[in-house]
Amino acid sequence: MNKLRQGFTLIELMIVVAIIGILAAIAIPKFADLINKAKEGSTKGALSSVRSAIQVYYGDNEGWFPADSLGCLTLNAKYIGEIPVAKLPGTTHADSRTVVNTAAVGDAGGWNYANDPAVALSWGNFVVSCTHEDIKGRGSAETTPWSTF
Repeated sequence: MNKLRQGFTLIELMIVVAIIGILAAIAIPKFADLINKAKEGSTKGALSSVRSAIQVYYGDNEGWFPADSLGCLTLNAKYIGEIPVAKLPGTTHADSRTVVNTAAVGDAGGWNYANDPAVALSWGNFVVSCTHEDIKGRGSAETTPWSTF
């Protein structure tokens, strides 16, 4: 009489669980890195959008950059709907929409806008206010990798 074999043995189940565990150990760190890369890409895309809005404002106002904290760009959503969030993964900065008005780039997180026409070299520059390295390890305290893409 033949005995029908139904189901899996304990060893077969343990092997499957071990294989799934190995695959998860490889995939989870890669997935976390993709999330950080997406946040960085979002910040660089937002930087480009605001820079474009500033350039349109500059053209509309006969060669003058905004003199405020970029509130004139979002007024009635004429140039841009809102200042986007700066997401800086891998740094100590929280996500922020804050715009700081200084000619020198700091490390406060958020955005930095040089709104002083007396400083001609930096007037109208809009950058990310962060000096940490980006995901690819570019930049240092002397450079701003988030703003030089």
